[in-house]
Amino acid sequence: MVLLAVPTFIYGAHAGSGIIPSVTNMFYTLSNVSNLPTPTPMPAFLTTLPQVGSVQYTVGEGDNCDAVLAYRMHMYSASEVFSDANAVTVKQLSHDVGQDCHRLQPGMVLTLSPQYPLAALGGVLTKIEGSTTRQVLPTPLIKVPSKEDYTPDCSNGCLLTVHINSNVSVRLNVQTSLALHPGAWIWTQAMLPRKSIPGFSNYPYADPTASLNGKTLQACDFQVNDTHDDNSVPCSDLNPNTINVDGGAWLLGVTGSNSLDHWRYPIHAPAGTQIMVWLENDNGVLHYHRGDPVYRYDAISQLYVKL
Repeated sequence: MVLLAVPTFIYGAHAGSGIIPSVTNMFYTLSNVSNLPTPTPMPAFLTTLPQVGSVQYTVGEGDNCDAVLAYRMHMYSASEVFSDANAVTVKQLSHDVGQDCHRLQPGMVLTLSPQYPLAALGGVLTKIEGSTTRQVLPTPLIKVPSKEDYTPDCSNGCLLTVHINSNVSVRLNVQTSLALHPGAWIWTQAMLPRKSIPGFSNYPYADPTASLNGKTLQACDFQVNDTHDDNSVPCSDLNPNTINVDGGAWLLGVTGSNSLDHWRYPIHAPAGTQIMVWLENDNGVLHYHRGDPVYRYDAISQLYVKL
């Protein structure tokens, strides 16, 4: 061994000082953890959460509830959701808008809410509830991952607990093929829970006084850290909704890098502004188009007003 090592050193010295230092530098480079990619820092938690709310409309000549909902709220499905064939639905609509829909008069003020609203959310994944575990197949000469490396198979659905601010966690119903680990940052749009009205299973409005904490939401447009799931459930497939009939959906969110700014909608408002925006349905994908309605929440009036 000594006889082999000495000639190698002598050869390296005569061949130039570059060979052995180069090999040495290669090992230093491979072992230098400072050269590894730096993890993307997580966004800060939201301090203000998306707010369910309404806009006001003053009745004009010839207006009726269905026409107002179609014109002001893009709810072209109004006559299907609120039908005289089911008196409960029309009675509930009259209660929600604050006027009897069969007796509207010019000058009356209606309170209009977003139908089947979505919320833009981001937060830390803290718990995964799945039904199966992915199989890890050993490869020769490669160490099989430990039990901690197993991830649940959520392609047929999982229930995720996501911390969206210091005091609030939500549960997300998700179908995804992406690998999920506690501690990952989740981006998603999700349908807010709707009020339960007896005899009105497809009631479209969320409760503005309800807390998000502990609520279960259906997720769509799903992303884990920097990886978007292009095969995740589209928002138009959530049930129930009227996205295809209405041509879009209302999205509630908060401006800032930890919420709405992630989707890069061209909405200009100070960070922390609670927003309600109409997104158009483009072949199953929701997009904001300049000129579409955007409202900001006014805490004093507890209404949404034009941005």
